Amino acid sequence: MSAGSILTINTGSSSLKAAVFDAALNRTASYSVERIGTSHATATRIAAGQDGAPESAEVPDHAAALRWLTSHLPSHTDIGAIGHRVVHGGSQHMAPARVSDRLIADLDALVPIDPQHLPQAIAAMHAATTTWPEVLQIACFDTWFHRTMPIESTLLPLPQAFFEQGIRRYGFHGLSYESIVSQLQALDSEAVAGRTVICHLGAGSSMVAVRNGASQDTTMGFTPTGGLMMGTRPGDLDPGVLLYLLQSKDMEPGAINELLNKQSGLLGVSGSSQDMRDLLEQAANDEWTERAVGLYCHIARKHLGSLIAVLGGIDTLVFTGGIGEHAPAIRSRICRGFGFPGLLLEPEGNLRQQDVISAPNSSVIIRVMKANEELAIARHVAAMTSQIGA
Repeated sequence: MSAGSILTINTGSSSLKAAVFDAALNRTASYSVERIGTSHATATRIAAGQDGAPESAEVPDHAAALRWLTSHLPSHTDIGAIGHRVVHGGSQHMAPARVSDRLIADLDALVPIDPQHLPQAIAAMHAATTTWPEVLQIACFDTWFHRTMPIESTLLPLPQAFFEQGIRRYGFHGLSYESIVSQLQALDSEAVAGRTVICHLGAGSSMVAVRNGASQDTTMGFTPTGGLMMGTRPGDLDPGVLLYLLQSKDMEPGAINELLNKQSGLLGVSGSSQDMRDLLEQAANDEWTERAVGLYCHIARKHLGSLIAVLGGIDTLVFTGGIGEHAPAIRSRICRGFGFPGLLLEPEGNLRQQDVISAPNSSVIIRVMKANEELAIARHVAAMTSQIGA
C-alpha cells in the first residue's frame, strides 16, 4: 500500500467491512466479515484487481472481527488516516469529526440509545488507536445525510422540552444513502434532481425520501430500532406494548433492550433465523418463516407508500443493502401493487439481477445499486485531512 493510505472501518450490527484507499481514493483492498456471532460467520479479503472467496471464520464478536482485520493487513501497511462509520452521534455530533477522548466519551454516553452499533464503533476506535497511535482518525456519522430534513420530519409528537434535550428523529444509513446519491448523480443527474426513494434493506433496514439529492424524510427515527422490520429489531412498535411488558409482565429495562435489539424482527417472528437468505430457503416449508418474510414485505410496502406521499410522487426507486441487492423475491413483493404511481417491475430483469429492473412502460425507474459506504467515508476523511492539514 502506498504511503498515506486511508483505512475505512465500517462496523455494522452483525458485520465488519473495511477498505484501504490510496491518495487518489482508489480502493486497493477490501475486507469483510459477515454473520458475526453465528456459526456461519465468514471472512473475505480482496486485493485490488483480484477476486476473493469467503472463508469460514471464528468471530464470536466484533472484537474478534477487528483482530482478524488487523492480522490480515499486509505488514508493510502505511496508514495515513482512518475513517470510522459511526451510526449515532446525538444532537452534538453529526458532521464528520476528529476522534478524541472527548468524542469517545460523548459516544459512550449514547450507548443506551444505540447498543447495537456504538459499542462496536468505539471498540474499533480504541483498537485503531492501539495499533496506529499517531494516525489521524475521523468519525463519519450516518446522521449527517439527514441534516436536510425539514423540521416536521425531525419532530416527535412529545412536549417541546424533549426536543430541546435531543430526543428527536435523526435518521440513519446516511453513508449508504450518500453513496447512492453520488452514484446516481453520475448515472442520471436528472434523476437526482427529482423524487427518489432509496431502500437500504439488510440486517438493518430503512428507507429515505430524497428530493434534489437531499433527505426529506426517513423511516428510522431517534434510534436505529424504529421504522422497518429488521433482522432482530422490530421497527416501529406501539409504545403501549412496552408499557404493558414493563408494568404487567414485570420485564426489566435490560430485558426489554434484549427483546428489541436481539430477539425481534425476522428472528423473533420466524423463530429460526435473522438472515433473509435462510428464511427464503425455508419459507415454503414453514408457516412462521413465511409469515416473517410476508410481514417484512408488508411493512416495507407501507413505508414505501408513505414516503411516496411525502414526495408527492416518485421518479426513481433504488434497492440497496444485502437484501435489496440480492433478493429478487423480496423486491418483487415490495413493488407489488404500486402500479398507481407508475411503478412497475420487470419480472425477468429482476430475476436476472439487472441494474435497472423497471418495466419498459414504468414511469418510475427502478434500480438495484451497490452502496459504497467505504468510499463515502474515505471522501470525508480526505476532506477533513486537507482541512486539518494532517
